[in-house]
Order: sequence, then structure tokens, then C-alpha cells
Amino acid sequence: MSDAILVDARGLSCPQPVLDVSDMMDKAGQGRIEVLTDCGASPENVSRAAKSKGWRLASSTEEGGTVRLVLEKP
Repeated sequence: MSDAILVDARGLSCPQPVLDVSDMMDKAGQGRIEVLTDCGASPENVSRAAKSKGWRLASSTEEGGTVRLVLEKP
């Protein structure tokens, strides 16, 4: 996923991860954004914000307390 923009929101509590990812979606316009978060509510909230902006959740994985979301918009 070397072409993905990385938003590392680990250590941030909601709503900051959503705000950071929303800002990046607006700047990127399209493509792929990879989000790392360790805040319990962030994956659902980030996914909801992405959907509202026309992005789709391509994948979601969890390892060692960190959730990795991949968002895509063609």
C-alpha cells in the first residue's frame, strides 16, 4: 500500500481522528488513505465520516490494539 496516504491517529481520542481523516479526505479528493487508530470509537466514526464523503471502507484489521482502516475513493 505504498500509494496510500497515512494518517496515524494513534494516541488521539475522538473526535480528533475523525477530524484529521476528514481533513485528509478533503485534501486528497480521491485515492487511498490508510488510518491507524487505537481509540475504541474511532473505527466506526471514521468509517461513517468516510461514507458521508463518498469514500468506502476497503478493509479494517486489528493487531495489537491498533486498528488499520483503508479508505478508498476512485
